[in-house]
Amino acid sequence: MSGHSKWSTIKHKKALTDAKKSKVFSKISSLITIAARRGSDPDKNPSLRAVIEKAREVNLPKENIERAIKRGTGEIAGAQIEEVTYGAFGPGGTAILITAITDNKNRALAEIKKILQEHNAKFAEINSIQWMFRREGADWIPNSPIKIEDENIKKELAALYEALDDNQDVNEIYDNIGD
Repeated sequence: MSGHSKWSTIKHKKALTDAKKSKVFSKISSLITIAARRGSDPDKNPSLRAVIEKAREVNLPKENIERAIKRGTGEIAGAQIEEVTYGAFGPGGTAILITAITDNKNRALAEIKKILQEHNAKFAEINSIQWMFRREGADWIPNSPIKIEDENIKKELAALYEALDDNQDVNEIYDNIGD
């Protein structure tokens, strides 16, 4: 016998699953808080309604949804959560817009800069990137697609996006890569 019990294996898998679920719950709760600033009634606030639907899809408990709405409307005091957008130039000349939801802009910026540096990407002032995209609803759409054919660059981009996505503050990542 190897000395490992079945429970030990289950416990480690459960810990990983719980950590992932916690990260998703945290991100969605932050989105609810921001959307609730425009009103706590989902029937009158379409962005809140959409985020609540997303929360239900991942089985976010009703109490967490209600608490996030109250935080957004100011009924519950707490850290001020803000949505910020950062720009970057990635491998292969890719323009990247990163939206983050954070209670500490300085921490989020430092962490994102570190991730970019580790993955052969450079932080850019938002105005140097933003003109390459247009806003459609809640999404950013590139004004002109570039095409990436180099498999190494595709792998670098995939690793960069995975690292950014693992960051608790990062909400969405947009780029100007065409199909």
